[in-house]
Amino acid sequence: MRWWAAANFVSNAGTWTQLTVQNLLVLQITGSAALTGLSVSLQAAPGLLLGLAGGSLVDRFPHKVTAAVCQALLGLVAFTTCLLVALGLLNLPVLLALAVVTGVVATVDGPACALLGNGLVPSRDVPSAIGVGSLVHSAGRLVGAALAGVTVAAFGTAAAYAVNGLSFLFVACVIPFLRPAPGAEQHAAPAADGASGDGAEPTAGMRAGLRYFLGRRRLVALAGLNGISALFGRNYSLTLVVLVTGPLAGDAASFSAVSTVLAAGGIIGAVLGARLRLPGVRLVAALTVLGALLQILAGLSPSLAVLLVLVLPMAVAESVGDTAQSTLLQTDPPARMRGRVLGAWSTVRTGWGLAAPPLLGLLMEQLGVRAALVSGGLVIAAAVGAGWLARRRTARRAAPVTPVPAPCPLTAVSPPAVAAAA
Repeated sequence: MRWWAAANFVSNAGTWTQLTVQNLLVLQITGSAALTGLSVSLQAAPGLLLGLAGGSLVDRFPHKVTAAVCQALLGLVAFTTCLLVALGLLNLPVLLALAVVTGVVATVDGPACALLGNGLVPSRDVPSAIGVGSLVHSAGRLVGAALAGVTVAAFGTAAAYAVNGLSFLFVACVIPFLRPAPGAEQHAAPAADGASGDGAEPTAGMRAGLRYFLGRRRLVALAGLNGISALFGRNYSLTLVVLVTGPLAGDAASFSAVSTVLAAGGIIGAVLGARLRLPGVRLVAALTVLGALLQILAGLSPSLAVLLVLVLPMAVAESVGDTAQSTLLQTDPPARMRGRVLGAWSTVRTGWGLAAPPLLGLLMEQLGVRAALVSGGLVIAAAVGAGWLARRRTARRAAPVTPVPAPCPLTAVSPPAVAAAA
C-alpha cells in the first residue's frame, strides 16, 4: 500500500503538471476560449457516455492487469503529445482526438485503480485507504502545479507532457509488484464466458449494474446530494474567482491565496476522512448542509480576510464528504459489482460536472456573484432538508404496527380468580 500511495503521488503530480499548462497550450494553438472549453468537454464526455461500459470491463478482468494497461496507454498518449508539441505538429483536430482517447481510457482506469488500491489492505482499513488516496491527490496537485512552472520555464511546454508520461510509466511498473495484505477482499475471478457472473454478454452485465445502482436508495441519494451540490455550489474555482476579483476587488495574487487555502483544507479533510470507518449517507448529507451554510457566509464576506477564514472549513467539509462518499461507493456494493457501480457513478458525476458551470455562470450573470452564492447555498440546504423530511415520513409509513393485546374481560372472571391471578 505504501508503494501504491507513492506511485499515485507521482502520477497525480505528473497529471497536474500537464493540466496546469494544457489549457494555456490549447488557447495558444486555437486562440479561442470556446475551443479551449471544447477540449475540456471532449475529455470529460466519455465518462458521461461510456462510464458504465468502462466499469463493466473492470468487473470482467483482473484489476492489476486492467490498471497496468490503462496506465501504459495514458503514458503513450502523453508521450505522443509531447513529441507533437516539440516538433510543432500539434493542431486542433489531433489535439481534440487525443483528448477523446484520454477520456475513453480514463473511464476504465479510474475504477480499476480505485479498486486495486482497496484490495491491498484488510477490508476494515478500506476507508483509511480511500482517505490516503484523497490526501495523495491533494498533495500531488500542489506539487504538480509548482513543478509545472519550473519545468516549463526550464525546458518548455512539451516537457510537462513528458513528465506526465513518465509518471504513468512509473505506476505501470509498480503495479506488477503489488501484493494484497492478509484479510484483503479480493476481486472475484471472471466467469469462464468472460462475463461477471450475471450475464453472458457485456451488455447484460451493464444492465445488471445499472439496475443495482438504481435499486439501492442510498446510492441514488448520494447521486442526488452530489448533483445538488455541483449545480449550486462547490465549483469554487469558478465562483470564488469571480467573488475575489469582483466585489472584493482582489487580483490574481488574492485568488492564489484563496486557492492555496482551499488546497490546504483539502489535505486536512483527507487526513480526517482517513479516520472514517463506517460513513453513511447521513454524514454526507450533514457535510453537504455544512458546506452550503459556509457558502452562504462566503457570499456575504465583507473582505478577503473573512473569506480566507471561511474557505478553510469549506474545503475540509468538501474533502471529508468526498472521502465518505467514495467509501460508500466502493464498499457498499458486492465485490463483483463495484466496477459497474463506479462506472455508473462516473456517468452521474460527469453529467453534473458538465451541467454545473454554465448554470452557475448564468446565475452569477443574472443575480450577481454574492446573490448566486447565497441563493445556491439556500437551495442546497432546503433540498437536503426536504429529502430528510420525506425519508422520515416514508420510514414512519413503513414502520410495522405492533398489535396491542386485547384487555382481559374482567367481567368473565370471578373475583376469587382475579385475586389468585394477582
